[in-house]
Amino acid sequence: MSKVCDCCGRGPATGNAVSHSHRKTRRRWLPNLHSVRVDLGVGETRKLRICSRCLRSNKVKRAL
Repeated sequence: MSKVCDCCGRGPATGNAVSHSHRKTRRRWLPNLHSVRVDLGVGETRKLRICSRCLRSNKVKRAL
Protein backbone atom coordinates (compact mmCIF):
# COMPACT_ATOMS: atom_id res chain seq x y z
CA MET A 1 0.00 0.00 0.00
CA SER A 2 1.52 3.32 -1.02
CA LYS A 3 2.11 6.09 1.49
CA VAL A 4 0.62 8.85 -0.70
CA CYS A 5 -2.31 11.16 0.05
CA ASP A 6 -5.20 10.54 -2.38
CA CYS A 7 -6.19 14.23 -2.22
CA CYS A 8 -2.99 16.24 -2.67
CA GLY A 9 -0.50 13.56 -3.74
CA ARG A 10 1.84 14.24 -0.86
CA GLY A 11 4.26 11.35 -0.26
CA PRO A 12 7.38 10.48 1.71
CA ALA A 13 10.21 13.01 1.93
CA THR A 14 13.82 11.89 2.24
CA GLY A 15 16.86 13.35 3.92
CA ASN A 16 19.55 12.70 6.48
CA ALA A 17 19.28 11.84 10.16
CA VAL A 18 22.20 13.63 11.80
CA SER A 19 23.51 12.20 15.08
CA HIS A 20 25.24 14.10 17.85
CA SER A 21 28.62 13.08 16.38
CA HIS A 22 27.36 14.45 13.04
CA ARG A 23 27.25 11.06 11.27
CA LYS A 24 24.59 11.06 8.56
CA THR A 25 22.25 8.18 7.71
CA ARG A 26 19.32 8.26 5.28
CA ARG A 27 15.80 8.53 6.67
CA ARG A 28 12.23 9.17 5.50
CA TRP A 29 9.50 11.50 6.74
CA LEU A 30 6.11 9.87 6.09
CA PRO A 31 2.86 11.84 5.74
CA ASN A 32 0.29 11.41 8.53
CA LEU A 33 -2.34 9.41 6.60
CA HIS A 34 -5.85 8.54 7.81
CA SER A 35 -8.32 6.17 6.19
CA VAL A 36 -11.47 8.29 5.71
CA ARG A 37 -14.85 7.72 4.07
CA VAL A 38 -15.20 10.55 1.52
CA ASP A 39 -18.41 11.75 -0.16
CA LEU A 40 -17.65 12.00 -3.89
CA GLY A 41 -21.00 13.56 -4.82
CA VAL A 42 -23.78 11.82 -6.82
CA GLY A 43 -24.50 9.61 -3.78
CA GLU A 44 -21.17 7.78 -3.94
CA THR A 45 -18.79 7.30 -1.03
CA ARG A 46 -15.34 5.76 -1.09
CA LYS A 47 -12.67 5.05 1.51
CA LEU A 48 -9.52 7.07 0.74
CA ARG A 49 -6.21 7.66 2.49
CA ILE A 50 -6.05 11.40 3.29
CA CYS A 51 -3.25 13.28 5.06
CA SER A 52 -4.05 15.26 8.19
CA ARG A 53 -3.23 18.56 6.45
CA CYS A 54 -6.02 17.99 3.88
CA LEU A 55 -8.45 16.95 6.63
CA ARG A 56 -7.65 20.04 8.68
CA SER A 57 -8.04 22.42 5.73
CA ASN A 58 -11.39 20.83 4.66
CA LYS A 59 -10.15 19.87 1.19
CA VAL A 60 -12.33 16.74 1.29
CA LYS A 61 -15.99 16.31 2.18
CA ARG A 62 -16.34 13.51 4.72
CA ALA A 63 -19.25 11.10 4.46
CA LEU A 64 -21.62 10.73 7.38
